[in-house]
Amino acid sequence: MATQRKAARAAPAHGSRKKPARKRAAAQRAVRLPRAERERHIVDEAIKFFAEVGFGGDTRELAKRLKVTHPLLFRYFPSKDALIERVYQEVYVGRWNPGWERIIADRAIPIRTRMVEFYKLYARTILAYEWVRLFMFSGLKGADMNRRWFALVGERIVAPLCREIRAACGLPPPSQVPLAEKELELVWGVNSRVFYLGVRKFVYGMQVPADIDALIEAEVDTFFDGFVATVMRAVPALASASARPKRVRGLAAAR
Repeated sequence: MATQRKAARAAPAHGSRKKPARKRAAAQRAVRLPRAERERHIVDEAIKFFAEVGFGGDTRELAKRLKVTHPLLFRYFPSKDALIERVYQEVYVGRWNPGWERIIADRAIPIRTRMVEFYKLYARTILAYEWVRLFMFSGLKGADMNRRWFALVGERIVAPLCREIRAACGLPPPSQVPLAEKELELVWGVNSRVFYLGVRKFVYGMQVPADIDALIEAEVDTFFDGFVATVMRAVPALASASARPKRVRGLAAAR
């Protein structure tokens, strides 16, 4: 009996050391991974995590999903903002395709065909679960992710498309008549309608057409069918500086 009491005193209470043991095991597992591999794993899981719960998500919960300690997470990223910045670089900057800009600038191809081909490629990047949801959550949080992306698209996509459309339609270049706000907004409208397909699917859970390419072709056709007349009315300086605008080259080819 005395031996049993001694053994009982020596044994730890049931479950009293389980939690520290789990923490030690998690830390040991983390140490075994090479640093670059661990960092890659953190970034990949952070993209999934924030896309699911938003940027208000607790990094302690992210650490649990990663099966690492919270302090270990911050050894790789000193703050939550630093981790969010890395997510932006991975999902948005890292997926930017320089080929988009080359297609837009290639005047050997009819402008309508260029616009269709660009938006087909663009849609394959932006119409993705993580891309759409992170973008929406960023806007709700008031982060600058959206502003930076819009600035990039405005500079490298929207303004160049406006310039190329003017050239194809025989309208004065921006050096002669600066790009007008309404003119830019018409092109932004095409961009927004393509993006909204992703919002419908990944935010509202609605069905979208299966053939996105065909929908993009119809969207660009609609745009060109009314663009020149609309711009000529909206920007009087263009009308006064132009001769009769020529028919957009490649009209039949895109249909």
